[in-house]
Amino acid sequence: MGVLLWSIHISKAVIFPTMKKLTLALLLTLTCATAWAADFDKGLAAYEAGDFATALAEWKPLAGQGYANAQYNLALMYDSGQGVIEDDKEAVKWYRLAAEQGVANAQYNLGLMYDSGQGVIQDDKEAAKWYRLAAEQGNADAQSNLGVMYATGQSVIQDNVYAHMWWNLAAASGSEKARSNKNILVKQMTSQDVSKAQDLARECVKKNYKLC
Repeated sequence: MGVLLWSIHISKAVIFPTMKKLTLALLLTLTCATAWAADFDKGLAAYEAGDFATALAEWKPLAGQGYANAQYNLALMYDSGQGVIEDDKEAVKWYRLAAEQGVANAQYNLGLMYDSGQGVIQDDKEAAKWYRLAAEQGNADAQSNLGVMYATGQSVIQDNVYAHMWWNLAAASGSEKARSNKNILVKQMTSQDVSKAQDLARECVKKNYKLC
């Protein structure tokens, strides 16, 4: 039997590169969004040049106005101490605001914060909640971590079939940790259970990862 690798994926998702392009119809009515995009891109150029102070100056007003991608990037800066004093509670605040607007990477990172008790009281159920929301948007790292939770019974009923399903989905999206975990887990499962897990994974893809 291989060495058990049931460890949480802890790498944080990274800076959002740019605001999504708007259609012409939207541009005619949402003029403020174009200003947001211009300021966001200024912040991105500064960030990529290592000028974190300017990136912060561009993104913080946008984050305060509710622009989710700016909120997420601001959270990462507080999380890593780039251009600001490292502040886990402030990072959680901005991750949460972005996560509540549906930003998958923010949902995943917020799950990590609850999983590790970083900036919040450690809470497995909250971690699972945010991992699941990110996993339903196809975030491979969140899917991998859900697999760990099912394999270990962490805030969910222990279930190797669902652990295999989530690791199978994450591996298909490129997670090598999920692939390694799945390959070890399969040696502890019956062929019937593996087949059931694979069926669940196929159905989950058909449902676009929702309610899996």
